[in-house]
Amino acid sequence: MGLLTLGHPFNWEETKKYAQFIREHGIEQFIHIYKKLKDRRNDCLKWGDEVEFLMVHFDHEKKKVYLVLKAHEVLPILMEPEHQNPNDCITLWRPEYADYMIEGTPGKPYGHLPVHFNMVEANMRLRRQQGQQLLGKDEYVLSTSNFPRNGCSDFTWPVHKPTPSTSASASLFFPDEVIFPDHPRFKTLTRNIRMRRTAKVAFNVPIFIDKNTPRPFIEDLSIYGHDSDPNESTAIEDHVYLDAMGLGMGCCCLQVTFQAQSIDEARFLYDQLTPLTPIMLALSASSPIWRGYLADIDCRWNVLCAMVDDRTPEERGIEPLKNQQFRLYKSRYSSVDCYISPDSAMYNDIEIVQDEDAFRKLTEHGIDHLLAQHIAHLFVRDTLTLFEEQLHLDDTQDTDHFENINSTNWQSMRFKPPPSNSDIGWRVEFRPTELQMTDFENAALVTFIVLLTRAIMTYNLNLLIPISNVDENMQSAQQRDAVLHQKFHFRKCLSTMKTPDTPCMASVQQSLLQENECEHRLMTINEIINGSNEFVGLLKVIQEYLSNMEVDADTRCTINQYLNLISKRAAGKLMTNASWMRHIVTNHSAYKHDSVVNDEITYDLLWKMKKISTGEEECPKVLPRMSSKTTLDISAAVEKENELEVKRSLMNHHNHEE
Repeated sequence: MGLLTLGHPFNWEETKKYAQFIREHGIEQFIHIYKKLKDRRNDCLKWGDEVEFLMVHFDHEKKKVYLVLKAHEVLPILMEPEHQNPNDCITLWRPEYADYMIEGTPGKPYGHLPVHFNMVEANMRLRRQQGQQLLGKDEYVLSTSNFPRNGCSDFTWPVHKPTPSTSASASLFFPDEVIFPDHPRFKTLTRNIRMRRTAKVAFNVPIFIDKNTPRPFIEDLSIYGHDSDPNESTAIEDHVYLDAMGLGMGCCCLQVTFQAQSIDEARFLYDQLTPLTPIMLALSASSPIWRGYLADIDCRWNVLCAMVDDRTPEERGIEPLKNQQFRLYKSRYSSVDCYISPDSAMYNDIEIVQDEDAFRKLTEHGIDHLLAQHIAHLFVRDTLTLFEEQLHLDDTQDTDHFENINSTNWQSMRFKPPPSNSDIGWRVEFRPTELQMTDFENAALVTFIVLLTRAIMTYNLNLLIPISNVDENMQSAQQRDAVLHQKFHFRKCLSTMKTPDTPCMASVQQSLLQENECEHRLMTINEIINGSNEFVGLLKVIQEYLSNMEVDADTRCTINQYLNLISKRAAGKLMTNASWMRHIVTNHSAYKHDSVVNDEITYDLLWKMKKISTGEEECPKVLPRMSSKTTLDISAAVEKENELEVKRSLMNHHNHEE
């Protein structure tokens, strides 16, 4: 969830007074970080995942399932091992926006050894078990991006009612009691986004039109109480109305963070992974149901963008600029707006709004145009939360003011400078992926993106396309059954002048561009992943990389099964979670083909997901009929790898002497 500073939060009026102060000092802090660490080299390649779990309660008698509000109870217990011995934890835990969410990560980052891929699923499984052990009767940990009836009447356990006239979000659907109570940041963010916007957030999700769906579909919102805000975006026909930060930030996701060897490599990775964000969003789609209705979208992304959109009417272009400096074209939760590595400049083809004073100061201190542009673009935003105790800081030692703004620009990729006084290096965070119902799927997605990252770096590949096309792809990725029916802009030739000459890389280069020929074209997800007569396919690139690695048998078996899942899902032979959920709903005996996903349907859907996630039930429409060899104990493989490393070192020494 970003920076979690402890202290006493200012209200919005107080926070607003310090907006420019925070911007100026945040820029100062980044300049100090940059000057101190820009020449840092040879950090170890490390990576790790973040999984955000839901906690639910099943009422088997009433056939109803609720979100359980007890993160504030279980997190102190889950975090106790870290407090006792922070250097020897298998897992780490953090709060998230809602009190039904818990975020788990590996205790330590994974490294360069291939065997680390065999730990991912086992560690995810352990996290699920650790959370499950602290829950009560009929309570379970689930992994899925969006609870289908979030925002419906009585959707939490214990039950709470919304209070639109007094709550932080002013929502008709989402009570304040659902927000995680043990850190003031979350409720403060909720209130301040609404106050800055001068209206509550709002989004209309297109409803899936089934044969009995009323036309036009107009929901009777009077049952939720009178909505007295005259400035709000009203509900529109044939859409599901959402009006609370919690209906977006209450979604769960799967994220991957990479530590690069240097700032240059981090910038390169940031850019190369950006075109992959919509591809992974489509492959991981798992959000087809919103507030109890089947929607005509499969992903959470646009909902999240809208639910934290703090832009004023002037910034959104609804009113002419008068009190604001900028017309801002996107929410602060959005897809990436610009590449940041020097070689990528030609692909920045959309207007970049930036704080000119910040840009000038950054460049005056030796920061190059593209990186300065990126930071100055982030800093057109105001700070949303500010703590009294963290106002006056030493800009040469602290980074809280920089992170205050950097961590509340929730983009599809995040560039992360090293924390103050830390051995952590320059990092990038891959943020679009939706959460899957099983640890196997989540591990497969993580493994795929990490392996692809390594192949890109090893073979000096180039995946760049214009940023405007990435934006277009992000919209395509969220459409219903995008894997099957949408096409995506993707680069035709992945090779560069530095790409080695191997059989696979020769096929990567087979479509060398003619003069004035467009570098990219529209492709299906199947073609991008599995290849075609005209495109090599990303899986073939990964297989080439693996063929040149010494990988133990168990790890190779596990990786092959993960890549098999990715391949079959891309080809449409296995369903996405979203497609499968639609299938379950539309074939349920209680479904009336009116787009309504009632309590009974939701209960049966989530109970089935619970059984699949624990291995009690198979799901051949989503998962291949096999299991991995994942394990937490990799000591034997590490010992063997160390022996091989010694042998390689001796051979290199011998060859050098000759």
